[in-house]
Amino acid sequence: MHQRPIGTATRGTTNPNRLRRMDRWIAATHGPALRRSDAPVAVDLGYGAAPWTAVELLERLRTAEPRTAVVGVEIDPARVAAAQPYEREGLTFVHGGFEIPTVGRPLLIRAANVLRQYDEGEVAAVWQRLCARLAPDGLLVEGTCDEIGRRHVWVALGPEGPRTVTFATRLGSLDRPSDLAERLPKALIHRNVPGEPVHAFLRDLDRAWATASPYASLGARQRWIAAVRAVSTDWPLTDGVRRWRQGEITVRWSALRPATG
Repeated sequence: MHQRPIGTATRGTTNPNRLRRMDRWIAATHGPALRRSDAPVAVDLGYGAAPWTAVELLERLRTAEPRTAVVGVEIDPARVAAAQPYEREGLTFVHGGFEIPTVGRPLLIRAANVLRQYDEGEVAAVWQRLCARLAPDGLLVEGTCDEIGRRHVWVALGPEGPRTVTFATRLGSLDRPSDLAERLPKALIHRNVPGEPVHAFLRDLDRAWATASPYASLGARQRWIAAVRAVSTDWPLTDGVRRWRQGEITVRWSALRPATG
């Protein structure tokens, strides 16, 4: 008897190239783990009404490790049926939810725009359930983006729990860094208020962005790099200029973790 999938269906909004920033970050940072694995498997959890994000995930991860396989997992059986004609070597689609019905433990679970409909109080239990399904060297990436992928924020978690938070944006469309607050994942979006670490971080990044305005004549990328370098003296960043040039900044979760209460 099959276990009933855990979770509820998402809105299913899917646009090609929507998750490119997240995918490229995963390929760059998790590529070594994919290469070490005997049989690297990644899960696209809640891929939506069309299979584009799973197709693109396979293509991008295979730039890091050509043996990678992707399993698209959807709680809506109709979406699984609609996606199955797109199956090919290394790409399959299955019915399921947070239980992650794969053979063995995946090396990656990507859950993009899945938890926005859940209450904040439910997030920790979902994270714990998904992390328990990871391979020992595995990674859970959970976050939110706008519908065309210009702004994106995600949390990266290992089997032990949350590690980092990444903010990624198309710099040409950025007015100020705190514009990314509207894309904070569910665990943080209600915490962007005075007294909370994520609010203080975005405040400091906005101030650094304003101070770096003279660099705007050199382009938004140079201004962003200058602003990120400035906040790196006070916040524990885990990346460097190579990622900053992509319009990213990654901070240790311990620095942004919600205040108790």
